[in-house]
Amino acid sequence: MKIDDRLGHLTYCLNIHPTQSWNDVKDALSGPVAAVKSAVCPDASFAVGLRFSGDALAELSEPARRAELKALLDENDFRAITVNGFPYGPFHGTRVKEDVYQPDWRSEERVRYTNDLADLMAEIAPPGEMVSLSTVPGTFKPLAEGAEAAMAENYLRCVAHLVALQARTGVTVALAIEPEPFCFLETIAETVDFFEAHLFSRAAAERLARVTGLTPSEAATALPRHLGLCYDVCHAAVEYEDPAGSITALRQAGIPVHKLQLSAALRIPRVGAAEREALAAFDEPTYLHQVIRLTADGLKAHVDLAEALALGAASDGEEWRVHFHVPIFLDDLGAFSSTRDFLEQILALHREEPISPHLEIETYTWDVLPGGLRSATVDKDIAREIAWVLGHLRP
Repeated sequence: MKIDDRLGHLTYCLNIHPTQSWNDVKDALSGPVAAVKSAVCPDASFAVGLRFSGDALAELSEPARRAELKALLDENDFRAITVNGFPYGPFHGTRVKEDVYQPDWRSEERVRYTNDLADLMAEIAPPGEMVSLSTVPGTFKPLAEGAEAAMAENYLRCVAHLVALQARTGVTVALAIEPEPFCFLETIAETVDFFEAHLFSRAAAERLARVTGLTPSEAATALPRHLGLCYDVCHAAVEYEDPAGSITALRQAGIPVHKLQLSAALRIPRVGAAEREALAAFDEPTYLHQVIRLTADGLKAHVDLAEALALGAASDGEEWRVHFHVPIFLDDLGAFSSTRDFLEQILALHREEPISPHLEIETYTWDVLPGGLRSATVDKDIAREIAWVLGHLRP
């Protein structure tokens, strides 16, 4: 839904629902997404945060299915302005963990998938629209060493495709890299360094100019138009970023936030035996739940919750932040809380000076939340999340 001309569009990401096949996508759009629209903006168009797996995208290569998708969007007054191109494979009901990053930006398959996804979005987006496409922050951190230049080259190859796509269709697709804990790009400082050294450098502009036919000056202008960040608030909070400072750092570096994902993480202000026992309910086998501990010796990172819990009493007294997306309308989670205060600060900053044209709620963990944290059906909980955000953005 469009909040207003200044604050942009607000939606939620369809990775909350099974979207592995084209039939899954159809079921989501005609079922819970339609129910959410009916609850929050029955008389206006509703921006949808689409998600197509590699399998669903392959099915949609058939013109008849693409036509069916466009008809479904038109019939329901859905506006296709953003897509989650991060998870390629299955994302529900099976072990995802570190496989969620594969294929990553070291691979040809990731480039091809992203370009095909951009082509689809340019076809189904409203004429002249700006579309954000969020994606993997390079790769899983243990796999990144020595691959920096190759990943940068693949990002630039994708940007070249997006430049040509805009010239052909009039739709601007912007690739939005999403920093995440324990990935190649996880902190804002790392991200700024990589952009300045590899993606927004003079050499990058010259490289883009050579493959697109643009002048170096035109290429330098095209880079931020088609490449920037997806700022996931949960991820930034887990990294103990400073809300205002991180946004300022991106603005000073000229790195646009093409998508702002609204989400909250688990926060344990002071770990003890009771907190560890309660956290065990969140140690589930589907998703990766990275943990960053605030210790007397600084920040310490763990790739998953089980690894941190294995420390036992040695971690007592520390603050932990856990990459587990929890409902943003909840702050009291029993034995601990969430990073909702971080999200509230980001929303206040956006209200004062807009950060991104696309705001997307991303609480994809409904199926694996411990009992008691779900308050209703998924569509009702999503509508509640949207209402909570609007309450922080509208006077």
